[in-house]
Amino acid sequence: MIAVLGASGRSGAALCRALAAAGEAYVPVVRDAAKWAALGLGAAPRVADLRDPERLRAALAGARRVVSCAHARWAPAILAAAPAEARLVLMGSTRRFSRWPDAHGDGVRAGEAAFLAGHRPGVMLHPTMIYGAEGEDNVQRLAALLRRLPVAPLPGGGRALVQPIHQEDVTRCLLAALRHPWRRAEAIVIAGPEPLPYRDFLAAVARAAGLRPPPVLAVPGAPLRLLAPLTRLLPGVPRIRADEVRRLLEDKAFDIGPMRRTLGVTPMPLAEGLARTFVAAR
Repeated sequence: MIAVLGASGRSGAALCRALAAAGEAYVPVVRDAAKWAALGLGAAPRVADLRDPERLRAALAGARRVVSCAHARWAPAILAAAPAEARLVLMGSTRRFSRWPDAHGDGVRAGEAAFLAGHRPGVMLHPTMIYGAEGEDNVQRLAALLRRLPVAPLPGGGRALVQPIHQEDVTRCLLAALRHPWRRAEAIVIAGPEPLPYRDFLAAVARAAGLRPPPVLAVPGAPLRLLAPLTRLLPGVPRIRADEVRRLLEDKAFDIGPMRRTLGVTPMPLAEGLARTFVAAR
């Protein structure tokens, strides 16, 4: 039996749909039964809070494989509650590699350290920016912003590298990880096929949304971070956070050789993933 923690989230729900389509038995473990029921996926959930060790242990009872799409900071709680014989598949984030300290990245680093030190067989998958999930707004929010702006003001001219991954490929990686015979605790980055400058990613999003890519205006990062909070005051403009601007200045490029070799997943090209994303949105 497969227990799916965070089953009502975007990646969790996508995984549950894929498991159901493959005819694999799973039990969703959720905090809010009503939210799970609203997805219409049918499987009877077990209700537990990751902060409640006893209920979590009861919810995971009998599972031979445990997959968590919750934040990686919950790894210690999952390690303590999962059956001793269960293999683990946990979701992390490439934010763990960021040089900018924040609570999200710190939590991922702490969760990964606990998982690797626990010596339980399994893997923590570190995805880059995920796009294309049902209800996801990363690229849609960017397209909405591009519709409003005559130019794209980007820190450093948008030369920093990004390597986004489509939700379908994330789901394929999770399925492959569940089927892999892990012998020890490992961590693997999962990402799109190749890195590209953010300015090229922005242009690809514009084209997929039926827009003309705007000219890029290179601006220093500091003024953009100061102005970012003002976006919440502008009607029709998606809110941008200062930390998002700061992360646009660092490269997010990764070797996906382990993803290909160990999981057997070759990610789809960006143009294909964006085309699927905007067709689904329409």
